[in-house]
Amino acid sequence: MKLDGKTALVTGGARGIGAAIAGAYAREGARVAVADIDEAAAKATAERAGNGAFGLRLDVTSQDSIDAAVEATVRTAGGIDVLVNNAAVFDLAPTVEITRESYRKLFAVNVEGLLFTLQAVARQMIAQGRSGKIINMASQAGRRGEPLVGVYCASKAAVISLTQSTGLDLIRHGINVNGISPGVVDTPMWDEVDALFARYENLPEGEKKRRVGLAVPFGRMGTPEDHAGAAVFLASSDSDYVVAQTLNVDGGNWMS
Repeated sequence: MKLDGKTALVTGGARGIGAAIAGAYAREGARVAVADIDEAAAKATAERAGNGAFGLRLDVTSQDSIDAAVEATVRTAGGIDVLVNNAAVFDLAPTVEITRESYRKLFAVNVEGLLFTLQAVARQMIAQGRSGKIINMASQAGRRGEPLVGVYCASKAAVISLTQSTGLDLIRHGINVNGISPGVVDTPMWDEVDALFARYENLPEGEKKRRVGLAVPFGRMGTPEDHAGAAVFLASSDSDYVVAQTLNVDGGNWMS
């Protein structure tokens, strides 16, 4: 019960990695606010997680929505001890076909939404007068460029950079900011990714997913549950001396 008595807010928590982390936190004793733009799915995930978990609607592109989710979490659970910034979107295109609409959407969710959710929760943690843990979900795409994924790679590189800067700033308030960098993870979003690669690389659907899984040194794609242990570690007192780091959880794809 590493998180006994803690309250955690998980964005993008209705499915995939977010749902796996929410379930792991509940099993470790935390009360979890599962926040997602799909409120019904968030509530269903919270019910499965148990231990008093509850679902909230959260659109990270709206400051009003961010503030309302923080307020609702505090009102329901008495504070926030852990934030997992997991909400994200994906797109890809060759450089000459990137649109401003795609660029704006990726940065609005993956960078701006993450930063201002972090800011709102950090303000709450400081007002509470007790330590806290913030975990930003990055990606191996933020560690390197990829030919068709320039904007997404740039957005996740920004997450890693923000994790470093906010981590160095907020530790003076007793708030540890760290990140997790997944590799290729078998989630519903990766099915959408596979379909995009199929179109641009002239592959049958499912082939890109098969190839990237085989290329992982561990021998397979990751699962959402593969990331739960790292998320528990970074939320617990075991990581009190870990500051401004982004931990690779990718089956050996990237070393840093």
